[in-house]
Amino acid sequence: MDCVPSIEPIVWWILEAVAVAGLLVAERRGFRQAIILSKMTASSTFLGYAVALGAFDTGTGSLLFLGLALCWLGDALLLPPGQTIWFQLGIGSFLLGHVAYAATFLGLGFHFPTLTVAAAIISSASWIVLGWLRPKVPADLSVAVQSYVVVIGTMVACSLGAFAAGAPCAVATGAMLFATSDLSVARERFVSQSFLNSAWGLPAYFAAQMILAGSIPAMTSGS
Repeated sequence: MDCVPSIEPIVWWILEAVAVAGLLVAERRGFRQAIILSKMTASSTFLGYAVALGAFDTGTGSLLFLGLALCWLGDALLLPPGQTIWFQLGIGSFLLGHVAYAATFLGLGFHFPTLTVAAAIISSASWIVLGWLRPKVPADLSVAVQSYVVVIGTMVACSLGAFAAGAPCAVATGAMLFATSDLSVARERFVSQSFLNSAWGLPAYFAAQMILAGSIPAMTSGS
C-alpha cells in the first residue's frame, strides 16, 4: 500500500515492543493519560503493520484487517476502568473481531477431523473457564461473557482446523495466544485486580495481534 511507508517487519515489532513497554510502566504507576496514549499506539501499530503487509490487496487480508480493526475499537472501549457500558461494548467489539478472524480462517480451508477434535477440547476448556468466572460475573454481563467465551473458542478451533489444512502456523499461534491473553483480562475485571494480570496479559495480547497481522503475506499468497 502506497499510503503506508515501507518499513521492515523488525521495525514494526520494535515499535510495538516500545509501546507495550510504555503501557506496562504507565499501568504500574497509574498514569492514566500515558495508559491511553501507549495502549492506542500499540493497537495502531498492529493495524499499520497489517496495512504495510498488503492487508487490502486481497479479500482474505481485508477480512483479517476487519478483525484487527474491531479489536482496535475494543481496546479503546475497554480503556475506562470497571464494568461499565463501555466494557460491554468492548466485549461486543472483540466478539465481532473474533467472528471476522474465524471467517478468515475458514476461508483458508480446514481439516474437518482436526476442527472437530479441537472444538471438543476447547469446549471442555471453555466450560472450565466459565465455571471459574460464573460466580464472579455480574448478572447483567453473564450472557455477554458466555457468548464471548464461545466465540473465541470457535475462533481458535477454526485456526487449528485451517492450520491442519495448510494455513500458516502463525494463524494458530496468534489465535491461541490471543485466547490465553484473555484470561488475564477476565481475572483483572472479575476475579482479582493485580498488575501481574497486565504484566503477562498485555504482551501476550499484542504479540498475538502482531503475529496474526504478520501472517497476511503467507495467508494471501495464493489469493
